[in-house]
This record gives sequence, C-alpha cells and structure tokens, in this order.
Amino acid sequence: MSVESFDPAATGASVDEATVERLLQAASEAAPEFGLSALERAHFASLMNQAPAVWGDAAAKLTTEQVESLIRFFTLAEESISGWQSGAKSPVIPLVKALKARGDYQRELTQWIKANTGNRFLPHGSLMDRL
Repeated sequence: MSVESFDPAATGASVDEATVERLLQAASEAAPEFGLSALERAHFASLMNQAPAVWGDAAAKLTTEQVESLIRFFTLAEESISGWQSGAKSPVIPLVKALKARGDYQRELTQWIKANTGNRFLPHGSLMDRL
C-alpha cells in the first residue's frame, strides 16, 4: 500500500468563462491575495502553466481592457502569490501576444510589466520560443 500526497493545484482549473470572470473580478482587488480565498489560490495556480493557445483562445473572447487587466493581474499575482511563479510559461506572454495581434498593445504596458515583475521572460517570453 502506498500513501500519496494531495496537491490541490494538480486538480487544475480550466480556463472557462466562469474562471476568467472570477480572475477579472480578482484583478480589481488589491494585491497580494486579490480577494482570492486560499482554496481559490491553490486551485487557480494551475492556470499559470496552461498552454499558450488556451490563453490565446480566452483572450479572443475578451475586450482589450479585460486582456490588459488580466496581464496586470497575472504580472502582480506571480510576484505575490506563492506557487504562482511560472517563468516562460506565464499567461502574460500569450495575452500580450493576443493584444499585439489585434494591434492594441501599448508600449507603456511593457514598461509597467518590467517595473512590476522579477520574471525575466515577461512580457515577450523565451527567446527560444520566439525563434
């Protein structure tokens, strides 16, 4: 018989409409926990490592303002919520890419991201991924 440990983040949250709505609501709250309960923080941690296409698809359904809000939220959340560090897999990267594809990306947002993160991959991702 083996005993395994339970990792709530392993259950994984999906990037569905309800999740995005909750994250947008959290984005309007103050850091470091953004009004997220401990259970939500653990559950949503898996969102930090979703495939870029998942976030690209989600961004396609959102307004420019909502995408910018999520970019700011994930930038700050990665710095302040334990277990949300994602490096080159950050959702910020595909969200930025989605705004650029729309022609709605503002250079000031790059400056803000760099001023508010220790993640060296933000906002554009790994050089290897861009080649």
